[in-house]
Amino acid sequence: MLRREFLSASLAALALQPADTPAEESLKQAAAPSGLLVGSAVSYREINEAAFAQLIARQCSIVVSENDMKWKALRPAPDKFDFTRADALVTFAEKNGIKVRGHNLCWHEALPDWFSKIANPDNARELLTNRIDTVVRHFKGKIHSWDVVNEAVDVKDMRADGLRRSPWLNLIGPEYLVIAFRAAAKSDPDAILTYNEYGLAPDSSQNEAKRRAVVALLRWLKRNEAPAQALGIQSHLKGKSPFAGLQHFLGEVRELGVRVFVTELDVNDEPFPVDIATRDRMVAGVYRDYLHTMLEERYVEAVLTWGLSDRDSWLRHRENRAAGVPRPLPFDDRLQPKPAFFAMREEFKKASRRD
Repeated sequence: MLRREFLSASLAALALQPADTPAEESLKQAAAPSGLLVGSAVSYREINEAAFAQLIARQCSIVVSENDMKWKALRPAPDKFDFTRADALVTFAEKNGIKVRGHNLCWHEALPDWFSKIANPDNARELLTNRIDTVVRHFKGKIHSWDVVNEAVDVKDMRADGLRRSPWLNLIGPEYLVIAFRAAAKSDPDAILTYNEYGLAPDSSQNEAKRRAVVALLRWLKRNEAPAQALGIQSHLKGKSPFAGLQHFLGEVRELGVRVFVTELDVNDEPFPVDIATRDRMVAGVYRDYLHTMLEERYVEAVLTWGLSDRDSWLRHRENRAAGVPRPLPFDDRLQPKPAFFAMREEFKKASRRD
């Protein structure tokens, strides 16, 4: 960004700052009075970069490993686990008084290369339970909550139960979900066990079908005594979306006695104008509208963005744009707060005032 553009964007951010809120107040300070946990996905590289580590420590009361606890990262070979990077994150969090979410124990992606060569219907249950038991016991007492199963629903696969035709479903059947939650509960009874899913936040016919499938799945897990205690709503938002149906969905989840975490929040700004100041204001508006809707529901206990700084957003690696790089997160490439930061902070303060 040119210096003139950077100064313009910084001034725009300051202009959106509420007059009664000191500039130095962090996100976690704003959320603390209501008991809301706020944080971000972080990487091994980020916690070893001094400036970024300071930003995490200042802003976050909870973090989640972006990639370093996934199966492929932790188990490079069938007979080998490598906890080096994941342990470093947990140690960093402990030193800074930050809680840790574990992500994830069972997913159809991020499987090691060796998995497809040896996994079969005869050994799949043992592979799954061994993975969960080994990893959860390794971190026992240090993890606030685990994403036990990630993204098990895909209504496009046209199953009556809405489940994704994943390797786990193909190898074991629907009961793999029950197996995973029971194994996690046995290995660490104190961690909050979460089902994590995308495509639930904005209103659309497809997302509404997915909401219904997820509620049905949560009910099925309850009937089968699988201890799914929380729902993670990933919240990868794009453009300005309506959220009118979200509160009804949250009410259904609440009636099941299931807690709610916002687990992977960001705003894809691709539909917005190229002008940086305009785009940042519109992104901030989406954060404001979404968090206002979500935090009306008292069962929402945590909000985590999928990264803190634009420079590390997954969208930088996924999108090839003709003009303008993605700016989906609360801090810019220079780790300076953007309008999204101030919008988030004000919504956290409103939640505190409601309490």
